[in-house]
Amino acid sequence: MPDALRAAGNAGAAGAFDDHHRPRADQVADCVHCGFCLTTCPTYVLWGEEMDSPRGRIHLIAQGLEGEPLSTSMVTHVDRCLGCMACVTACPSGVRYDQLIEDTRAQVERRHPRGARDRALRAAIFALFPYPRRLRLLRGPLWAYQRSGLQALIGRTQLLERLAPTLATLNALAPRLRGVPRPPRRVAAHGDRRAVVGMLTGCVQSAFFPDVNAATVRILAAEGCDVLIPPGQGCCGALSVHNGRRAEAERFARRLIDTFERSGMDYFVVNAAGCGSSLKEYGALLADDPAYATRAATFAAKVRDLAELLIEIGPVAERHPLPVTVAYHDACHLGHAQGIRAQPRTLLRGVPGLELREIADPEICCGSAGVWNVLNPEPAAALGDRKAAAVLATGASLLVTANPGCLMQVAAAVRRQGGEIALAHTAQVLDASIRGLGPAALTDR
Repeated sequence: MPDALRAAGNAGAAGAFDDHHRPRADQVADCVHCGFCLTTCPTYVLWGEEMDSPRGRIHLIAQGLEGEPLSTSMVTHVDRCLGCMACVTACPSGVRYDQLIEDTRAQVERRHPRGARDRALRAAIFALFPYPRRLRLLRGPLWAYQRSGLQALIGRTQLLERLAPTLATLNALAPRLRGVPRPPRRVAAHGDRRAVVGMLTGCVQSAFFPDVNAATVRILAAEGCDVLIPPGQGCCGALSVHNGRRAEAERFARRLIDTFERSGMDYFVVNAAGCGSSLKEYGALLADDPAYATRAATFAAKVRDLAELLIEIGPVAERHPLPVTVAYHDACHLGHAQGIRAQPRTLLRGVPGLELREIADPEICCGSAGVWNVLNPEPAAALGDRKAAAVLATGASLLVTANPGCLMQVAAAVRRQGGEIALAHTAQVLDASIRGLGPAALTDR
């Protein structure tokens, strides 16, 4: 470790960072600047700028630890990071870039004064997206907007792209709404009970993809699980923690732990990749809280992605033939952050008649990245177009992934390119096979 960096790591608050969870100098020093991360970093792929690569941002963090101020330029490069964690997968030195960028973003949110427009946009995002009830209130107006034909008309004119790129992004991302009854508080296992599982209904997932939650419940019950779904469970805090709003994320985490920890669950099942990644880090998130540290670590140890749990307990429900060609997209926070790649593919290959096709450059993010596509609409669209082209090149009739943001992002990009492909969550494919619905249930929607 360089002497200056070692001194910075041992010093009190200096330069860009205060002492509250400042980026760790020893983690910075792990980076040997080999460049393996460059070809997997979406922003470096887009712009080819060193400071918009993981090793470039680590260099900026090191400068902050050595006394450089938290400049607007430094914040810009930190903000441009999608947090996709492809660099963590690619790094041969085991650099914990995920922890470095998370700690740095929390410093930025506390210490850097943003411009009025940026503050207003972020305030609106975080007053809405982490609150399922508020999102559900939008369903009625959005349904009317879609059925009136205005959404399609505005999309064709491209007027919003020129006048208000953020609104244009939101217009393009809005999914086609479907009416699905809310699940009951408890669903009994079919046959012998093999496990009791709590289930996260989520924010965007519950408001705009309730059919994914319904499919998840049916699968778990068919596989012998009692499913616990307490109402009013709220947000898991993923969007907040990924955007440096640590105190807010901690509040959400405490509430979720309080809701589920006495439920008697064996596992806590998540069907959204970004949420699962954050939930598994609850132990670290609340490590400083004496009332919750142990409880958070215990809770986090029970968290499983849906595909992860199904492989762990072993699927038993009969799969019926589903003759469909599927392109599987690795959501970044499932593949890179959680290391879950084989399990979804194993489950999909276990469906009779299903043909699985791989997508080129799977490590490159689709550009969704939580709310990154709303904050950065133009580069997000470029990444979405790149991913959509790779998806369409497979010739598959159905794109499958495990994250609501990815579904919305890729769907918008496919429409922009004039392509056609049906989209589904992994849970919907497995549910269709178990229920014997046939491919039309997935492709004719």
